[in-house]
Amino acid sequence: MPAPRRTPDAGLRPWQVRALETMDRWHGGSFLVSAAPGAGKTRPSIEVAKRLLRQGKVTRVVLVCPTTPLTRQWALAAGRGGLHLMPDAEGPRPPRDFHGVAVTYARIASNPQSWARACAPGTLVIADEAHHLGEELAWGESFTEAFKAAGRWLLLSGTPFRSDAAAISGVTYDRDGVCVPDVSYSYADAVKDGVCRPVAFVTYDGTLSWRSGDDVIEAGFDTVLTGREASRRYRTAISTELPDGLPRILHEAHAKLIGVRAEGHRDAGGLVVAADGTHARKIAGLLHEVTGKAPTVVLHTEAAAAKTLQAFTAGREEWIVAVNMVSEGVDVPRLRVGVYATAAKTPLIFRQIVGRFVRTIPGRPQELSWLYLPADPILRDHAANVEAELRHVLRLRTDDQDGAGDKEPRERKPPGEPVTQLEFVPLAADVAPQMALFGPPPGVRGGSAAPRVSFPRSFPTAVDAPDVAPESERAGPSAFERRALLRDKRHALVAELRRRDGRQPREINAWLNREVGVAKVADATLEQLERCCALLLDELTGARR
Repeated sequence: MPAPRRTPDAGLRPWQVRALETMDRWHGGSFLVSAAPGAGKTRPSIEVAKRLLRQGKVTRVVLVCPTTPLTRQWALAAGRGGLHLMPDAEGPRPPRDFHGVAVTYARIASNPQSWARACAPGTLVIADEAHHLGEELAWGESFTEAFKAAGRWLLLSGTPFRSDAAAISGVTYDRDGVCVPDVSYSYADAVKDGVCRPVAFVTYDGTLSWRSGDDVIEAGFDTVLTGREASRRYRTAISTELPDGLPRILHEAHAKLIGVRAEGHRDAGGLVVAADGTHARKIAGLLHEVTGKAPTVVLHTEAAAAKTLQAFTAGREEWIVAVNMVSEGVDVPRLRVGVYATAAKTPLIFRQIVGRFVRTIPGRPQELSWLYLPADPILRDHAANVEAELRHVLRLRTDDQDGAGDKEPRERKPPGEPVTQLEFVPLAADVAPQMALFGPPPGVRGGSAAPRVSFPRSFPTAVDAPDVAPESERAGPSAFERRALLRDKRHALVAELRRRDGRQPREINAWLNREVGVAKVADATLEQLERCCALLLDELTGARR
């Protein structure tokens, strides 16, 4: 495929321009872009890929990301910017109509040797959410093996560290083990520049009681407890069974959302992050009682989860309850109010969840978002640090640190002594919102209007939408979109021809492939697919007879 055409830098944010200038001095190896969630990492990565292709410094692009829906959303976003990627491809060599492929880390891990054989020095590898690439872990090892021959790795992350403290493949660390990005753009920078919204954290506290074995324990979050009982206190706080606990906070959060909508953001949305599927459905039931409407529920285990999330993004519904679908790569700019009710409390997960509320909307003021969370000391610490630079000091893990923040600590027992699990039952909660930890005072919207950048609204995408090239620069529908339409059209015409004359699809497909010169339809170019459709139309209308 011809190299992408050159496009002007109009619509790029100042930090993106600076990032591209730094990348102009990048001659090979790995390059880490650490930018706050919502700041816009997608656009400069697309632009640098186009530049390198145009200059002949790379011959193909491989984009790797965590999930299959993201491969398609990346393909759409890149295609609108003039870079054409085939999503969920089986190998690094794309069809002739494409500049590269977009695949998942899991696909690479399933057969890294095959990818390694096909990888050449002229390959640009873009690793989205690169914190998944922990060294000595499956995705990190397979990625390194598959792309060791690639001339360039472009690593993208809003949270360039791992909760397990493992080093990330391709990332440079200083002598103290601190991550050293090649380009860094913090959340504080993004808020200052009007690129991201500020977030106010509203903690809730009060009296919580639960049964632990034969004991009934009563405490607030200001009480120092052992690791196990601190975890049970937190689980009591997010329990759906106690009417003066989480249900009260959901009521407060909904009142805040109604107020935000009344102030002018008519389609503002709310998000509750739940612990698991059962918890999510119970929370959905509580929200139904509070609002009189059934909220959207998105579970990562459901086949239609990506479509459900996309429909909420484009719609006007008030609330969505989600599990493992909002931690990264998800762009729902209308989210303004959140409730943190997941059991996971690691810094990585916390910052990724916060990142769901910082996206600005072109043309709207830099409005405040609100996140309600238990006044748990760990979460309070995360909230206090969220505006700091996302730097990570690697440290050796100890037994005491293993899974700290998202699991109950394992008790040490003498050899041979059986481990007994004391029964846990949440009993009562009486909590109320406390002061907001950060952000402007309640009721203050604040901030100037977000930069106006045109981007299509008809395809909600989990890749940062405002990063796509402005409408005047766009190269038309992406090759991926055109290919999908032509494949659908070809399939429908084959079905109609079968209905007309009784030939089997296998026979019709074999005839078409011979006529256009391909072994299988997956190898067909856009031009060959168009020829297939023309041949089928001729056959159906009798033009060939």
